[in-house]
Amino acid sequence: MAMSGGKDDGQPMMEMNTTPLIDVMLVLLIMFIITIPVATHAVNIDLPIPDTSNPPPDQIDPIQNKIVLSQQDEIFWNGTAISPEELVRNLNITKTIEPEPELQFEPEPQASYELSLQVLQVIKGTGVTKFGFVGNEKYRQFGKE
Repeated sequence: MAMSGGKDDGQPMMEMNTTPLIDVMLVLLIMFIITIPVATHAVNIDLPIPDTSNPPPDQIDPIQNKIVLSQQDEIFWNGTAISPEELVRNLNITKTIEPEPELQFEPEPQASYELSLQVLQVIKGTGVTKFGFVGNEKYRQFGKE
């Protein structure tokens, strides 16, 4: 950068010397770059704290439960035969678990429509929110005949 020394005529210099200003600005810029923390690509997730004071019964899985309806009008909860009263009790218990476990519904191909309707009404009545039908792929063969 070129600097002028001014004139010897005794007049004050009218131009401002910007070299020290630029030096100070560069030093400040470098200090800001150094003090800024390194950007991390982290996703903050609020994980639920498991409630160990009231564990679910052995029959209820805190992640995923499956209801199967058999051809003999039996209701199975995770492979164990249960009564309609036990079904209501289990559904109410799953609603208290945080996060609510997924409930899967799979009637056998020859299961009663009446029992299916009753069980679906019980599920709807208890207010279960995580619900899904599974095993529908085995019924695709019936539509192709």
